[in-house]
Amino acid sequence: MTAAAQLRLAAGPRIEFAGIDLTLGRTRILEQVHFAVEAGSVHAIVGPNGGGKSSLIKTLLGQMPHQGQLTLHWPGDQQVIGYVPQALEFDRGLPMTVDDFMAAMCQRRPAFLGLSRRVQPAIDAALARVGMLDKRKRRMGALSGGERQRVLLAQGLIPEPQLLVLDEPMSALDEAGIQVFEQLLHSWRQAGTTVLWIEHDLEAVLRLADRVTGLSRQVLFDAPPAEALTPERLLGLFSVHPRSESLA
Repeated sequence: MTAAAQLRLAAGPRIEFAGIDLTLGRTRILEQVHFAVEAGSVHAIVGPNGGGKSSLIKTLLGQMPHQGQLTLHWPGDQQVIGYVPQALEFDRGLPMTVDDFMAAMCQRRPAFLGLSRRVQPAIDAALARVGMLDKRKRRMGALSGGERQRVLLAQGLIPEPQLLVLDEPMSALDEAGIQVFEQLLHSWRQAGTTVLWIEHDLEAVLRLADRVTGLSRQVLFDAPPAEALTPERLLGLFSVHPRSESLA
């Protein structure tokens, strides 16, 4: 498919990061970050721990103040953003089932009143897509880490997003869960969804991403995976530890 054809089919936005600076207290987290995410593409961000990857995502989601220009160019009226965090922290002793969690995340009606008829078909479909429909009555605390991660993926599908932001979604997945995730990535690409994906599994990025940005406070490279994930570039990325630079 040509770039022009992909642009016509894209449901998600093009994202432009232009000169993004982020400082917390006296520590500079991001410095002059410039790159673009093409509409309808799967774009991965890789880099060392503490390199600013999650902070950049939080900037995109409006959770952190920043300097510079961040622009989303939406192709249509639908402007839904889905977000899948890296992990789910909660009291595992809570008597919260998968259905309860999905109700709390995906509907305005209080979860203790059960699933609303309006959103239940979407929740059913999302749980089926991640292979968790048969475990909907299980307590969240009784699930494995990989199963909880699948539930997090499911909640990110409601409502159907045009932009999906993923923060290391493969970190807790088992082999079956990884296959589910790869199938989801394929379906998002087919639907023209823009996917911004933080990931530490470089082999997965090489196979599945359209483009990859190396971030360690600054952008060190931005290219197709086969060009970006060379030994030389990876050595430079992971040997450059972000300085906790205090501002004078």
